[in-house]
Amino acid sequence: MRLLRIAAAVEAASLVVLLGNLFTVHAKVITTFCGPLHGTAYLAVIAATWTARLAGRWLAFVPGVGGLLVLRAPRARAGG
Repeated sequence: MRLLRIAAAVEAASLVVLLGNLFTVHAKVITTFCGPLHGTAYLAVIAATWTARLAGRWLAFVPGVGGLLVLRAPRARAGG
């Protein structure tokens, strides 16, 4: 679960950085570093979700925020 939280945070943060870069300066250095970081975090979220067999694991396939959605899914069901 800890791996999923870290990977989801990195995935979301790297997406914000990539989009911010796209709409402002479009620096190639940022894209070169954050692009592979975002892709790796996305794959880590999918792997962590499927190996832990969490509820709502299909949500992990949503790019950018899938890990955060998976982390929220069990809490929504438990509280509802």
